[in-house]
Amino acid sequence: MEFKRSLELYEKAIKIIPSATQTFSKGALQYPFGAAPIFLKNGKGSHVWDLDGNEFIDYPMGLGAITLGHAYPKVDQAIIRQLGSGISYSLPHPLETQLAELLIEIIPCAEMARFGKNGSDATAGAVRAARAYTGRDKIACCGYHGWQDWYIGTTTRSAGVPQAVSELTLTFNYNDIDSLKNVFAENDGQIAAVIMEPIGIIEPKDNFLQQVKGLAHKNGALLIFDEVVTGFRMSLGGAQQYYKVIPDLACVGKGMGNGMPISCVVGKKEIMAIFDEVFYSFTFGGECLSLAASIATVREMIDKDVIKGIWAKGKKLQDGFNDLAKALNMARIARCVGLPPHTVITYDDLGGIDPLLVRTLFQQEALKRGVLAIGVHNTCYSHSDDDVASTLKAYDETLQIIKEALKDGDIHRFLKGKPVQAVFRKP
Repeated sequence: MEFKRSLELYEKAIKIIPSATQTFSKGALQYPFGAAPIFLKNGKGSHVWDLDGNEFIDYPMGLGAITLGHAYPKVDQAIIRQLGSGISYSLPHPLETQLAELLIEIIPCAEMARFGKNGSDATAGAVRAARAYTGRDKIACCGYHGWQDWYIGTTTRSAGVPQAVSELTLTFNYNDIDSLKNVFAENDGQIAAVIMEPIGIIEPKDNFLQQVKGLAHKNGALLIFDEVVTGFRMSLGGAQQYYKVIPDLACVGKGMGNGMPISCVVGKKEIMAIFDEVFYSFTFGGECLSLAASIATVREMIDKDVIKGIWAKGKKLQDGFNDLAKALNMARIARCVGLPPHTVITYDDLGGIDPLLVRTLFQQEALKRGVLAIGVHNTCYSHSDDDVASTLKAYDETLQIIKEALKDGDIHRFLKGKPVQAVFRKP
């Protein structure tokens, strides 16, 4: 494959757009630079095309935002119909109420809803509401929760966040209830909320989610589930429905609009009522194209039992990858882990070799064979059995090359592009 046009546009973009992207996870440093596309131009169903006309089976799927497929007809038609009437109005539009009613029907904790555009809007809004409701300042968090100061100050990407703000958010470890107990013990009466991703890759053990909920409520804190990734992917009602643990508030986004920018805070009425007082207000909160898209997306997911299809394709891909690794005696080195709708390829037992180098080689060889992957699989409704079969064929050949490179001991010799870099890295 050639990536001449991508590279040419990158040289122009990098001069006028910091990092040449709006989203770190989509940036050129997340792929083997020089041996990968940098810009995508078209998408249809489960496939995408870059500026040079190369075609790929897409697994990032807009970082999980595409649940039905690119340019999905029913969603596009809903957008076009609304476009003919208007996009943003001077007063609320009925679509806001219609979507709120739909979400309240399917998300267990939802009794009221407020919309945003990004997942970060929703998590920041939920945290602000929790602080206002409890009269407390500190937050306990577990997982990734977006770019706003209250969370990102806990990471290595904390430049520009005041130290005083960073100190108000405390982290705890997944499946480690003692780490959360310690947070509460050291900050008695100060924690407004526990916000967490109910599942990342590792499943909860020993009733971990139930224990977190009990501990939060025992200490007078709210429980917030960040379901920006798990909502409309694990089940229609998210991880809270799947695990039968109902939080006080939940944040949803990504897949609820099949690529259109929309997110939402939902929760118990007595807590959501605080949004009458806290300032959570922006011009495009009620933008109608995204509302129309979300209604169409959710209804299609209900009508077509989309979640079942996402699970089935994801399981076939996950099991197929692990079978290939086992057949090549690489099961301890490369594994596809997580629940089928959202899986990640992990690398272990590498004898001191940097996993990012192995990931770079994997991406490089998968791209050569028509698979766009960052090591994460967000299967969508449009992924076909043929897509999965083609992907596994590409992965079989890719794993064989990785095995050869590991045996050789010099992975750099196999790389055609520059090694990928972690988004969160030590300064």
